[in-house]
Amino acid sequence: MRVIAGSARRLQLVAPRGADTRPTQDIIKETLFNILQDRIPGAVVLDLCAGSGSIGIEALSRGAKRAYFVENGREAYGCIQKNLHTTHLEDKAVLMRMDARSALSRIHEKEVDLIYLDPPYQAQTAHDILRLLPQQPYVTDDTLIVVESSMTTDFSYLESIGLTLVREKDYRKNRHLFIQRSQNA
Repeated sequence: MRVIAGSARRLQLVAPRGADTRPTQDIIKETLFNILQDRIPGAVVLDLCAGSGSIGIEALSRGAKRAYFVENGREAYGCIQKNLHTTHLEDKAVLMRMDARSALSRIHEKEVDLIYLDPPYQAQTAHDILRLLPQQPYVTDDTLIVVESSMTTDFSYLESIGLTLVREKDYRKNRHLFIQRSQNA
């Protein structure tokens, strides 16, 4: 696993061992950032359930102003610290070792441009966090929420919680959902 582009291009990243995290494959990360490229320069990014932190680090490497890394796992949190040190991006990072649901109310930004959520696939975590996001003052009509999920996860509830699916990108085993706050929320 490596940084694809930007100031930290080609630097190798470490990931936690075991099955508790699923680092986003480089080819999928590259596709994602090709989609997001115009949104990244100067952006404030939240990397929720951050794992190794590779998504937030990629955003910082490509010119994001600041990235919040929210991770509850001890080993994964340690990997994020190592990866930020390796990439020399610590000064633009805010690390939060806690549950992503709890972290949402502790983020004090006027506006967040991009929220990346990669929760455990079989857990209720995505639903719980997505339900809370429209209520956060930093989530605006322009904030883009990207969720990595399995192909079978049900997101039919989005409209009922004030969110709209604006794009979907399917891969072999997983997908990215691009979500924004509903205009009437």
